[in-house]
Amino acid sequence: MSSESVKDDCLAWAARDPSGVLSPYKFSRRYALRFSLESWVPFRSLYAMNWLCLCISFFLCNRGPKVTWEVLFRALGKDDVSLKITHCGICYADVVMSKNKYGDSRYPLVPGHEIAGIVKEVGSCVSNFKVGDHVGVGTYVDSCRECEHCNDRDEISCEKGAIFTFNGIDTDGSITKGGYSSHIVVHESYCFRIPDGYPLASAAPLLCAGITVYNPMMRHKMNQPGKSLGVIGLGGLGHMAVKFGKAFGLKVTVLSTSISKKEEALCVLGADNFVITSDQEQMKALHKSLDFIIDTASGDHPFDPYMSLLKTAGVFVLVGFPSEVKFSPASLNIGMKTVSGSVTGGTRVTQEMLDFCAANKIYPKIEVIPIQYVNEALERMIKNDVKYRFVIDIESSLK
Repeated sequence: MSSESVKDDCLAWAARDPSGVLSPYKFSRRYALRFSLESWVPFRSLYAMNWLCLCISFFLCNRGPKVTWEVLFRALGKDDVSLKITHCGICYADVVMSKNKYGDSRYPLVPGHEIAGIVKEVGSCVSNFKVGDHVGVGTYVDSCRECEHCNDRDEISCEKGAIFTFNGIDTDGSITKGGYSSHIVVHESYCFRIPDGYPLASAAPLLCAGITVYNPMMRHKMNQPGKSLGVIGLGGLGHMAVKFGKAFGLKVTVLSTSISKKEEALCVLGADNFVITSDQEQMKALHKSLDFIIDTASGDHPFDPYMSLLKTAGVFVLVGFPSEVKFSPASLNIGMKTVSGSVTGGTRVTQEMLDFCAANKIYPKIEVIPIQYVNEALERMIKNDVKYRFVIDIESSLK
């Protein structure tokens, strides 16, 4: 018996070291081996088309002619969906992991967890998708499927830990590789149907930036018309919080350190109010006026000034990742306020969000780029120089 590795079949761009610089890369999504076997087999196995019959033949006494078999073991399982990636959004996590900011990056590292594409093949037991469907893949590609959270379709909270779309350790021990690539194979339970007519380029950022703010908004009932919402930070996440807030009928105030974002916030995104947080008079005028605040800022910033803007029983949700969170206990206790954290969301709420965006014509504001521009885009993202999400046109530029 001899074996040879299957030729690398997936084109990608990957970081090779903590410099975070990405360059072209090839790898195999299938982790397959092609086996050539020469053996005596029973006559009846000549008509068998599956490898199980081949294995059985070695244990049978009667022999037929000597036959050379070639068997290709593929990683597309019976419940898997293989999709051609057309677009992939760029998330700040791509920067963090490419540059090994947490010290656990595994190279070569292919980033990308805002994936949109078209189904090109499905496993034999797949029931929710067919070839040609538009499908998305978000921040995770598997979970234990047994714990209470997985059973409730809140897989991001899986007790054993969700398997992340890139730089994660898959069930077979391999390292997951993300959406800066030509295709991906995922269990159907972790794929999302992109509604008919919704642009694939626009769908991609919803699978991280969109769901990261939509999930806590729904969990904390921020969809009550007439209530007031403050949004800290106007980037990829913040601009989606504004869009969802307006769709829910909320009065939305953008809280920013940059006056340059005022016109965009009010005239383009439709916010009702814009406050410069360094202006004490503006902040004082907003005292105890907000029902909810969503904090999307990852840079270090004080929290007490924002807590003072909440009404009694107001809710403050943190979705950014500053290096520390510090506030006075009085800011929390006086007024019975709630502080909550959140990351993305389970499959149930993610599909709900996609359907909501399609029904209400909510689209992230994006800048579409070719894959060859990705290093410049990552540097621009570090400088907050994007309105408001880069999306890589994988289909047209990754060759």
